[in-house]
Amino acid sequence: MSNLYERIGGEAAVNAAVDVFYKKVLADDRINSFFENLDMAAQAAKQKAFLTMVFGGPNNYSGKDMRAAHAHLGLKEAHFDAVVELLAATLSELGVCAEDITEIAGIAASVKDDVLNR
Repeated sequence: MSNLYERIGGEAAVNAAVDVFYKKVLADDRINSFFENLDMAAQAAKQKAFLTMVFGGPNNYSGKDMRAAHAHLGLKEAHFDAVVELLAATLSELGVCAEDITEIAGIAASVKDDVLNR
């Protein structure tokens, strides 16, 4: 059976999803302030590598772990939920099936405490 990375369409799908996702993030007043003054090309590249790894594709991620990457941001539950909501909407728009979106939401939930520094 293929892994999640292959099922959603591999590198091209991850790249498209991250690009669409960050357009949504930057347009969303609930969370866009966290991305002010960030190099979004570098951010997108890190996110593509991270998602590729967690979805079962090649591991080229060399960034910080989730706790270290988010500790300084003071994120709240509502921020985390907004990100998951936008990611799910992005994946749905790109034709990812509901079962795979549910699996991806589970992956996100598994790092929630680290992202929220608790």
